[in-house]
Amino acid sequence: MASFHMYTTLSIIFSLILLSPFSNGVFHEEMSDILAMNLRSQKTSHLHFYFHDIQSGKNPSAIKIISPGGGGIYGFGNTFMCDDALTIGPNASTEVVGRAQGIYAMASQSESALLMTMSFEFTQGKYNGSSISILGRNPFMRDVREMPIVGGTALFRFARGYALAHTFWFDANTGDAIVEYNVFVQHY
Repeated sequence: MASFHMYTTLSIIFSLILLSPFSNGVFHEEMSDILAMNLRSQKTSHLHFYFHDIQSGKNPSAIKIISPGGGGIYGFGNTFMCDDALTIGPNASTEVVGRAQGIYAMASQSESALLMTMSFEFTQGKYNGSSISILGRNPFMRDVREMPIVGGTALFRFARGYALAHTFWFDANTGDAIVEYNVFVQHY
C-alpha cells in the first residue's frame, strides 16, 4: 500500500512537471531566441563626461558618512556618499548630463585606493533615464584607472564594459576633484 501511494505521489509530481509551462521547452526556446536576437543587435557606445566630486563648501556633493578615525580624509575605512554632477566639459558650468550616485570608501591600507559602488544616471539626450553601474577598485593617485561596468538600466539593460577614469583636477587639502571618464559600454 505504501508503495502504491509513493508511486501515485511521484506520478502526480512528474505529471505536474511535464505539464508546467517551464518544462515544455517553450519558455526556454523563447529566451534562447530573445538572447540570440539581442546578441545580434548588441551595440558598443563610448561616453565621455566629467565627474565633479566636491567635499568642501556650503553645498558639497560628497559627504563622509563613516570615519573610523586617523589618517585625515585619506584614512583607511573612510566612507563617502555622493550625488555628483556629470558634465560635458571640465568646468562645472557646462551642461549637466547626469548624476553619479553611490558610495566610495578608502579600501587599501597600503595605497590611496577606493572601492567604488556607483550608479551613473543620465538625464539628457539619447540616454535620458538610463544608467550604468560601476563596482570596482579605483587607485585614484594613478593617472588612468579602469573599473568594470557591471550592469545598467533602460537603454543600458544587460550592460557590460569598462570605465577609464583620469583625474583632471584634484585639491589634496579638501578632497575636491574633477575626474574625466571615458566609458565603453556594450548594450542592446
